[in-house]
Amino acid sequence: MVAATDAGAGDTSPVTLRPDPRHRMPGRGAWLHPTPDCFQLAVRRKAFGRALHLQAAVDVSAVARHLDLQQA
Repeated sequence: MVAATDAGAGDTSPVTLRPDPRHRMPGRGAWLHPTPDCFQLAVRRKAFGRALHLQAAVDVSAVARHLDLQQA
């Protein structure tokens, strides 16, 4: 599972996705299979923004690091 966290000030800053393997973070979350293929497909289809009801840009680098991927 991943959860969205605000990056900081302003509406133009990207929303950061954080891995939430224990399902404890507040707010809306999205399920993700812990495989590189599933992650890359979700990024390519921009599924995180739709699943989390986001209109801002999404930073997926923390999830990529959690899955041991070189680049998202």
